[in-house]
Amino acid sequence: MKIIQITDTHLVPEKGDMHGVNPYERLSACVEDIRKNHADAELCVITGDLAHKGEIGAYEDLSEILKRLPIPYHLMVGNHDARENLLSVFPETATDRHGFIQSSVDLAAGRLIFVDTVSKGQKFGGFCERRAEWLTAQLKDSRERAVYLFLHHPPFDIGIPKVDCMRLLQGEELFADTIAPFRNIRHLFFGHVHRPTAGSWIGIPFSSFRGTAHQVALTFEETEHLVRSHEPPAYGVIMLNPKSTVVHFHDFLDDTAFVAEQDLAKDSKVASGT
Repeated sequence: MKIIQITDTHLVPEKGDMHGVNPYERLSACVEDIRKNHADAELCVITGDLAHKGEIGAYEDLSEILKRLPIPYHLMVGNHDARENLLSVFPETATDRHGFIQSSVDLAAGRLIFVDTVSKGQKFGGFCERRAEWLTAQLKDSRERAVYLFLHHPPFDIGIPKVDCMRLLQGEELFADTIAPFRNIRHLFFGHVHRPTAGSWIGIPFSSFRGTAHQVALTFEETEHLVRSHEPPAYGVIMLNPKSTVVHFHDFLDDTAFVAEQDLAKDSKVASGT
């Protein structure tokens, strides 16, 4: 089973630029790449920070772009988003009884659970008793099925100080305690960090991707401000199997593989004397 993860699209109204890039053009190119190469995927998950400042116009642009996507999609909320504006443009987006934008979907590979980690008005993330109650019920209901968790904020430090101060800070222990009893959690996917990372946390494998907009520089030293970069945008191609979870990091604007293929063809002709 193949699913796609896109994250941190940071759209601004009127298809404008932001931090030296054009988020609308980049996300459009991302969707076109998925349309050409991964129309067989079962689902596309977009893990938050859909709009840069939560404006309705940005969500309207997002809706326009996603109409070109050939597969179903699932929207998550990030700290840059405004729940009310998001829901006004995408009223079909699922919420729980407390208004958090979180839900789950059952696929052949297992249950995908989408957790709302937004603490309104804050850059850092939050997880409260109401969300813990909801997540516990989702995990219990999964029984022995494989579970894949999706969050916007990582619940642990990744080693970049200006990102770590904006991770899941409120309720991090509650989140860890909530998921600890469940041994069927196969992987944790998150956004927010604008970087490719992979590893494990409390025994659970995790991964994150670069956003489709700007990136965060790989800076382990403490800095006065968050250091952004123009590294290539990317999305994730995720293979879920009973025995494995395989995560591919795809830099969809990088054409070097195509160029290298052409060069190999030239070298072959030269070697053969043609």
